[in-house]
Amino acid sequence: MQIENSFIPVRGVGEATERRLWANGVTHWDEFEGEVVGETLADRIESFIDEGTTHLSRGDMSFFADAFPDSSHWRLYENVADEACFLDIETTGLSSETDDVTTVSVHRGGETKTFVNGDDLTAGRLQTELEAASLLVTFNGKRFDVPFLETCYDVDVSVPHVDLMYPCKKLGFDGGLKQIERDLGIDRDKPDLSGRDAVRLWHEYERGDEAALETLIEYNRDDTANLEPLMEIVSSRLHETVFEANC
Repeated sequence: MQIENSFIPVRGVGEATERRLWANGVTHWDEFEGEVVGETLADRIESFIDEGTTHLSRGDMSFFADAFPDSSHWRLYENVADEACFLDIETTGLSSETDDVTTVSVHRGGETKTFVNGDDLTAGRLQTELEAASLLVTFNGKRFDVPFLETCYDVDVSVPHVDLMYPCKKLGFDGGLKQIERDLGIDRDKPDLSGRDAVRLWHEYERGDEAALETLIEYNRDDTANLEPLMEIVSSRLHETVFEANC
């Protein structure tokens, strides 16, 4: 589903009105002519389409992140899939105030980079990666990854953000990332580890075990890279549920 299929950012257009537009053949901005709604609402929709077209041509996803309800931010993905940044972090605990970030992996354009605490994990590198992204994709990142990065590295995480935990719930998938991966048939090449294992591996590395760091990095990279097929599945299923079912 693309941004241009959407009308809910317009004041006065809720999900019911949007579905009515789709059912009447207005499935894209280019198809809107105003007959399905009243004159005042039609003027608002036309104004939004004009403004949205300008922002879309500039690749400005912030405009749409502000305009769309949080629950519909998944609709932004198809337009900027190639510029989306998938991100996952590992830490020494659950508190951004008292614990440390150990590794951060980012996946974009088929390439995964991992930054390690005490080596190349710096605020500057993180900010560069975030600023290069049109869309940030995480799992539970709004409550965990982003607060950690903002607290520990003072980075500005203002890029439009899709936290996959919420659209997964919308589709009926509960539990952690690995459970949802299993439910959806997303495979991992490496043995399954847990967050507790990630903490243990970091402490083993601090005691001099380089192999433990390699395992931790592989685990973090798998978590991150697997967000891409999960995003593809989620956006495809929500497209079918929300859009195709109402056209």
